[in-house]
Amino acid sequence: MEILAFADLHNSTIAYKKIQKKIKKHKPDYIICLGDLTFFGTHIETMMRKLGELKKPLILLPGNHEPESILKKLSKKYKNITYAHRKIMTIKEYTFVIHGGGGFYDTKPAKDKDFEKFIRENKKRLKGKIILLTHAPPKNTKLDKLDWAGHVGCGSYTEFIKKYKPMLALSGHLHENFGVMQKKGKTLLCNPGPEGMVFKI
Repeated sequence: MEILAFADLHNSTIAYKKIQKKIKKHKPDYIICLGDLTFFGTHIETMMRKLGELKKPLILLPGNHEPESILKKLSKKYKNITYAHRKIMTIKEYTFVIHGGGGFYDTKPAKDKDFEKFIRENKKRLKGKIILLTHAPPKNTKLDKLDWAGHVGCGSYTEFIKKYKPMLALSGHLHENFGVMQKKGKTLLCNPGPEGMVFKI
């Protein structure tokens, strides 16, 4: 199975066209938007229509730029779009653990209590080949490091990765780290950026 993931499109028509080209070339089974489709919700209906025009099953996470309620409502207009936040999705032998929103964890211990509660409630479903999808990056990785601020990611995501060892952990949010990849144990971490990256799983 192949997936094309992207993050932080922020209304960019240039990045959108590059995603279209990658879809045409690779023909992925699923597309994943890791949040921040727009700039603070501007032109959100236009951007949602563009996602609908991709004509591929698409999993849409909220970022920190769009109201969840609006994304959820607009997603219902398009057959190919599945809005996903605090959700476990099983596709074939893969278990997708999905948690959007957030993005700012600059205080210690940088925990996300909502995510931790979500995991406790669903721990029996965490089986098979796990893929973690989040908007914010996991803490103390190459994906969350800023030269001027240090590590600003989510510690709860890092703990999840250590415990459950997902095969893949995709996130966005930090524009400085678009395209950054890191192998942490058995887990491949990546920020695919707005132009998207294809993953064969």
